[in-house]
Amino acid sequence: ISHHPPVSALHATDEEHNIELVWCHQCVPNFNGKRQLKLLSRGETYEMNSPNLLIKFLPLPGVDWTGNVTISCKENGLEAELRYGPKSFFGFRGSHRSVKGKVYETATKRTLFQLNGHWDRTVTAKDNNSGKSRVIYNAEEIFSGLKTPVVNDLKGVRSTESAAVWSELSEAIMSQNWEKAKEAKNAVEEKQREVLRERELKGTPWVPQHFSVTYTKDGGWECSPIQQWVPPAPIVLPLS
Repeated sequence: ISHHPPVSALHATDEEHNIELVWCHQCVPNFNGKRQLKLLSRGETYEMNSPNLLIKFLPLPGVDWTGNVTISCKENGLEAELRYGPKSFFGFRGSHRSVKGKVYETATKRTLFQLNGHWDRTVTAKDNNSGKSRVIYNAEEIFSGLKTPVVNDLKGVRSTESAAVWSELSEAIMSQNWEKAKEAKNAVEEKQREVLRERELKGTPWVPQHFSVTYTKDGGWECSPIQQWVPPAPIVLPLS
C-alpha cells in the first residue's frame, strides 16, 4: 500500500464465525506495525506486534523468529507476553525456534497460564491454578491440512494479482531454472520502476485500492481497511 516507506497490508475476514484480521507492517528489515484480530461476535479486539525475522547464513543457513511479542485485549482485560528465542551463533545456548510466555490479567498482573514450546512444532499452556497442561498449537496438524490454492474465476484474476505478476518467476523456481528466474525477477522490478516513473511524471499520487493510509510528519503511518468484509477472490485456498 506504500513504497516510501515500504508498507504492506493484509485484511482477512470470516463472516461465518465473525472474525476479522488486520495486519499492517513495514519491513526495514524488522516488521514494524501492528496486527489486530477481532472476534466480532464477542466484541473483542486483540492487538499484537510482530517478532523479528532472523535470516542466518553461518554456521548453517536458516530462518528463525526472535524478540518479544505482546498481545493485549482491552475488552477482557487480558494480556500475553511471548518470547521467541533462537539458538546462539554456535548453537551452544538457547532452544531452536522456541516460544515461551504467559497469559495474565492486565490489572492485577496475576499469571493465569504459562506458555512453552516451539513455533514449528507444538506449544502448550499450563493452567496456574490446576497445574494441568494442554496443547494449544500443533504446527503439523495445521500445515499438513493446507491445500493448494485454486483458481475459481480465471477471468477475474487481474494483471496486478501477485500470482499473475510473479507467475514466470514462480514457474522458473519450480523448474529450478535459476537464470530464467533471475530474468523474470528483474523484468518485474523494471516494469514497476517504469510505472513509478510514469506516475511521477504525471504527478499522479499512489492511492491504495483496499486500504486508507495516513502519514505523520515524523515519518509514521497508520492504515485501515476500507471494506468491512473481504469480497470473494478469484484465487482461493480450500479449507477442507
